[in-house]
Amino acid sequence: MEVAGFRIPEEVVGIREDIRSMRVRGAGRIARYGATALALAAERFPGGTLEEFVKYIEVVADFVRSARPTAVSLPNAVSYVVSRLKRGRPQTVEEAREMVVRAAREFVAYSENAVKTIAQLGARRIERGDTLMTHCHSTASVAVIVEAHRQGKVARVFVKETRPAFQGLITARELAREGVEVVLIPDSAVRHYMKRIDKVVVGADAVAANGAVVNKIGTSLVALAAKEARARVYVASETYKFSPYTIIGELVPIEMRDPTEVVEREWLAENPGVEVLNPVFDVTPPEYIDAIITELGVVPPQAAALILIEEYGVTPVSPELHSSYLDPG
Repeated sequence: MEVAGFRIPEEVVGIREDIRSMRVRGAGRIARYGATALALAAERFPGGTLEEFVKYIEVVADFVRSARPTAVSLPNAVSYVVSRLKRGRPQTVEEAREMVVRAAREFVAYSENAVKTIAQLGARRIERGDTLMTHCHSTASVAVIVEAHRQGKVARVFVKETRPAFQGLITARELAREGVEVVLIPDSAVRHYMKRIDKVVVGADAVAANGAVVNKIGTSLVALAAKEARARVYVASETYKFSPYTIIGELVPIEMRDPTEVVEREWLAENPGVEVLNPVFDVTPPEYIDAIITELGVVPPQAAALILIEEYGVTPVSPELHSSYLDPG
């Protein structure tokens, strides 16, 4: 594939398609795949000047970023790599190539270690005999639950199926393989079973600067039911999922996907008067969340802005001032 005059390697095109089509799921995995795509692109640079290499990496970065508009972890991972190339001031193409590859590997290692730390910190919030509920599939939230289970704290876990892509089935399978007692329930049964739940543990695709959490559609309903039932809600999230581009969670762009994920194409053709909407994410207000478990510690949602300022050196702003954040297509 050719983009902006540069030939994009097939492996990079494949990674982007896997992210776009949701064959690669989970914000952490998406971020690691995005960083890896840049390393592959750097290794397969066909040759040219240093200026051409830098422009080539920028084009690839924009191409990879556009795969998923709401998954903040993806542009953050890509920016992590590109920023180190620009700050490194390489003198040759080979130096620049090495910078990109090294930065990508550093990010992947950081991401994997972050999940391990989150698991340890999150397990401390689980008490012996707790019954948990989770939603969708999140590497970080699964890691917390598995670690708490290994410490003998988890009685059972209620897993929502999470339509329309049924990511909950992935979570149920992974937890069951670890020996966790799992109960799979329909999405519509969340309030019915919430009275049995002590704590809810979910992941995040993005955390807004005000502490609002953007995650798989249905997360906000789980949090609402938990608040009503007085069950604590914990969000397991790496800090690179925090978004510096919004001060109000609702301003994070919500991705709409193909209606055929909800109903079959034939049904759509037979019912042209019916509009089918398929939002991938919703926004859970910070007041419904007890704490966010990160690799830097367990923090209240309101501390999200402080983390962005202190750890990433950015000031949270409105996305209108950073239109480049929004997906170009």
